[in-house]
Amino acid sequence: MGVSLYPLASAVAKEGGAGIISSACLDRLLSKRKNKKMNVYDATYEEVSLAKSSGGFAGINIMVALIKNYNDSVRAAIDAGADFIISGAGLPLNLPSIQAPKDTALIPIVSSARALELICKKWERLGYRPDAVVLEGPLAGGHIGFKIDQIALEENHLENLLPPVKEAAIKCGDFPVIVAGGVYTHGDIVRFLNMGADGVQMGTRFLATEESSASAEYKQAVIRAKDKDIGIAIKPASPCGLPFRIIKQSPMVDPSELRPPKCDKGYVLRKDSEDKFTICPAKEDNENFFCICNGLLSSAGYNSDKEKPLYTVGTNAALIDTILSVKNLMDELTGTIPVTEQEQVAQS
Repeated sequence: MGVSLYPLASAVAKEGGAGIISSACLDRLLSKRKNKKMNVYDATYEEVSLAKSSGGFAGINIMVALIKNYNDSVRAAIDAGADFIISGAGLPLNLPSIQAPKDTALIPIVSSARALELICKKWERLGYRPDAVVLEGPLAGGHIGFKIDQIALEENHLENLLPPVKEAAIKCGDFPVIVAGGVYTHGDIVRFLNMGADGVQMGTRFLATEESSASAEYKQAVIRAKDKDIGIAIKPASPCGLPFRIIKQSPMVDPSELRPPKCDKGYVLRKDSEDKFTICPAKEDNENFFCICNGLLSSAGYNSDKEKPLYTVGTNAALIDTILSVKNLMDELTGTIPVTEQEQVAQS
């Protein structure tokens, strides 16, 4: 859910949804909040515990691309009693092997039936099957599981991806399929449920809520954004190698304000020939790659005095024109209150 920490996740859980924390950079975000240094395990454990403290269901999204801290994040989430772990930005092939999940549901993110089948085969050898799956279409924000030339293909529309993924889920044990990417209105939710989805995951709609941990500047950038302002970062691009949807005016990708290439956070580092975490394209090349670590941290207000922010959004972000409370948004999405003007526009 965008820049999602415990205030947003717990608010969603309190309103009957499933609140999702983002694991990205939690150690630094909590170190700043608590004014003491925290490691990845302790920060993740605390944030999950806080998200669950008000009741309801809460879990965490842990990106495979954050390979250096992936295992510690998984262990901490399970130990803290997370209701679920959602994992994408790469295939979480070894997720069940990290630690016995106990009562924590393990939920991979896929963009095709083939990817789900690969995960099911690997997990079956580990003695596990997915508890659910998130099917993410090409309209989602952040990292997208499609090549640039695949994003606009009709066959990759979410409604066309759902039937084969649903069929694969039934064959692999008949677990729930949750759709994501471009789901915006109550009408969208009903439509996908009627098509056979078991639930929806929504990020962009919660980005500009009062409880979101996005900076004030980030929220205002979302409110100002028009359709033409939202696109895929191509140059510079994400060092993770996946297409990345953003607001084009994000300061970190402004060619006139490129930061010197450096890497002082290291969340997406890969191992070198000596098995050390040292490799990241953004360390050496600031024209073709942006520093996703510092960009996302700055968008949460962590180091905005030193680094330019990176604003990631889904395709429908242009429909957002006001900041809502989570309660008001959840009432709208569940059909408890009449649709807003924005939703009427989206449905038309």
